[in-house]
Amino acid sequence: MSFKLDARLAADTIEVTEWPLCKVLLMNDANYPWLILVPVLSNIRELYELSTEQRQQFNKESDHLGQSLMDLFSGTKLNVAALGNVVSQLHIHHVVRFKTDVAWPSPVWGARPPKPYTNEALEVCLARLGPLKNASFC
Repeated sequence: MSFKLDARLAADTIEVTEWPLCKVLLMNDANYPWLILVPVLSNIRELYELSTEQRQQFNKESDHLGQSLMDLFSGTKLNVAALGNVVSQLHIHHVVRFKTDVAWPSPVWGARPPKPYTNEALEVCLARLGPLKNASFC
């Protein structure tokens, strides 16, 4: 069976790039710099279902994404979470938080309705995320 991105993730995100293991997706919510890693594997719901090699690669990609986001956006805190209660396909959220964001210090889920990017704001954000497209992994 070939990989298929969950319909809800596809509807709520914009693809930024694809790395060796994961798609890198931007959540369409301009309230926060919020990216999601989705391993391009079929029928995976939990991190423990990844092989040892896949888990090592995932960790490299997640660490790189987290550090890059904090460098690019100078956040106060990086929230990393895998919930999966609504979308069971394995996907890991990486959300840059600021003491001034609309949900601080609470979790972002349900704090405010998503604020979709305008075309102009999306263009600016994707340009800022440009370095992610040039990531190299061993």
